Amino acid sequence: MKRFRPGVPVVLLVLSTLAFGQSDAKKSFDNLKTLAGVWQGVLTTTPRSPEVDGKIGQITLRVTSMGNAILHEVHMEGRPDDPITMLYMDGDRLMLTHYCDAGNRPRMVAKSASDGKTVEFEFLDIAGDTHYGHMHHGVFTIIDANHHTEDWTFMVGDKPMMAHFDLKRMQ
Repeated sequence: MKRFRPGVPVVLLVLSTLAFGQSDAKKSFDNLKTLAGVWQGVLTTTPRSPEVDGKIGQITLRVTSMGNAILHEVHMEGRPDDPITMLYMDGDRLMLTHYCDAGNRPRMVAKSASDGKTVEFEFLDIAGDTHYGHMHHGVFTIIDANHHTEDWTFMVGDKPMMAHFDLKRMQ
């Protein structure tokens, strides 16, 4: 009587399944890591916010913490603050925590995008005071290695303010 032995083909099949089984969240996180660098572009807002609309923004993205986090820092001309956002994996979820100049820390979770170039973050929860509003939604769209856009929704009460960055790589 012959005994079944899995052998090399079965082991290779299992290993290849694990490699191809990488979660959509992890793939999105790895795609966002390709944005590491310094970016610059014009910010447009809807409704128009004269203090920032049409101004140049500089965004720095840096992979940190041994590849486990991405630091996203925004500097707008004429503004004294540099709000930061951390992107990271939490188990099988891609998360974002925004350290807002409004004094709060909303968390968002990425949802799957079929195109592989867009990562959309939906509001999960928030810590801190929301009296001055809070960041509620974010979308990163990779156009190519030297161009990406970011769309952010800031809520003041139930009124959204949309912010759109069209960014070109500087470094």
